[in-house]
Amino acid sequence: MTDRTKVQPVILCGGSGTRLWPLSRAGFPKQFLCLSGEESLFQQAAKRLMSLGTESIHVANPLVVTGEEHRFLALEQLREVDIDWYAALLEPVGRNTAPALTLAGLAALESGDDPILVVTPADQTVIDSAAFMQAMHAAILEATEGSIVILGIKPDRPETGYGYINSKIEASKPTMTVQRFVEKPNAATAQQYLEQGGYYWNAGMFILKASVWLQALQAFRPDILGATIQAWAQRTTDVNPATPFVRPGRAEFQAIPSESVDYAVMEHCPGSAFPIQMVPLEAGWSDLGAWDAVWHVLPKDKYGNAHQGDVLTSNSRNTLVHATSRLVGLVGVENIIVVETADAVLVTDKAHSQDVKHIVNQLQASQREEQTLHRKVHRPWGWYDSIDQGGRFKVKRIQVNPGASLSLQKHYHRAEHWIVVKGTAEITNGSRVLLLTENQSTYIPLGEMHRLANPGTIPLEVIEVQSGDYLGEDDIVRFEDHYGRSKE
Repeated sequence: MTDRTKVQPVILCGGSGTRLWPLSRAGFPKQFLCLSGEESLFQQAAKRLMSLGTESIHVANPLVVTGEEHRFLALEQLREVDIDWYAALLEPVGRNTAPALTLAGLAALESGDDPILVVTPADQTVIDSAAFMQAMHAAILEATEGSIVILGIKPDRPETGYGYINSKIEASKPTMTVQRFVEKPNAATAQQYLEQGGYYWNAGMFILKASVWLQALQAFRPDILGATIQAWAQRTTDVNPATPFVRPGRAEFQAIPSESVDYAVMEHCPGSAFPIQMVPLEAGWSDLGAWDAVWHVLPKDKYGNAHQGDVLTSNSRNTLVHATSRLVGLVGVENIIVVETADAVLVTDKAHSQDVKHIVNQLQASQREEQTLHRKVHRPWGWYDSIDQGGRFKVKRIQVNPGASLSLQKHYHRAEHWIVVKGTAEITNGSRVLLLTENQSTYIPLGEMHRLANPGTIPLEVIEVQSGDYLGEDDIVRFEDHYGRSKE
């Protein structure tokens, strides 16, 4: 029996998804959202890749390339779908996809093998899993021969938001030969591509040997390869085997030129020493790049309305409503999108959904928290929801996962009252350690060292009432933390 082909899944889990604001935010970007189905886009991507194993294909646990701020969110979401990762490669700053894939290639070669990298963004959706698997298996087979393989989506409309791949059928191959890559076209050109045929949307999924990627990068962008190797040489790895976080050298990584996989390598491959093939994919794919794309993939009523949450409508057509925390009503409107969250509401014409990023730019320029965080903020120990705030007070609802704890900390500007509403709390309050249960409470004076922990087997819920002259999240001095954080 021949050896099984070794496949190393690589999930590129960066990006902020600004065009899906207010649901997608810098602290909780779109790949972690449940936009289609009951699992996040990141979870869907991981499960699709892990399902590729056969008698002849061995699939390793995924390599996840993400940012420092999202590491525990990614870890928790994989845990929810019973997937362990091989490692998380933490980018100290964003440098686009070419350095990210290079980190993954260097990590994959560490074992001494030269696996097939199956690379996918974390923020896409696929409706037909069987068709996806069939296309991926064809791509993996071609990649074992040394080819670079990409997946191309057969277009069903003249889309101007995607780059295109021009490919031709080869009689002797199950794949198609890539002739050229085309930038995002205008509407007339996109219509021409659709009518002419031979043009496919670039899905940003790549299948190739780890060594082939590094060789191609050396040929076309040796500056990126050299700088990434230097950052990789200065890497550090967490000692805790349960959270294998790998951090390339910060200064060295910041010096890497920022470039995409396409611009750095793929667009140079046609006609070069690095053959590039394409496998067509017809599987209900979408990158959900804006709210109009979300409308396309969601189920709709007979009037073309796609609604999630508590929504009532009258005489409305072709609308999308995502209601998170309250009732939304539509009367006599067409082709609009409404996204409601606890602290922000978006209303846009469907034709202008790509322009939501301009609102995000305004939020960023004015340094408003709505660009970065939701009212409900996820932490490695659980989450908190800031449910009310006024002069000199703030009220939070806090949930701590079983066995988890907040850091040992103190505040210079606020005191806190904690009331247990569910579960059991172990509370360090100065020199005392208290065990409190439902309806019991304690007071944390200003400047007192304290910690909240959940020693139980069910989630702990606490209502926290803060009072003081400054209630910002940066008023914290941390003395001990299980998660290696410098601040909350």
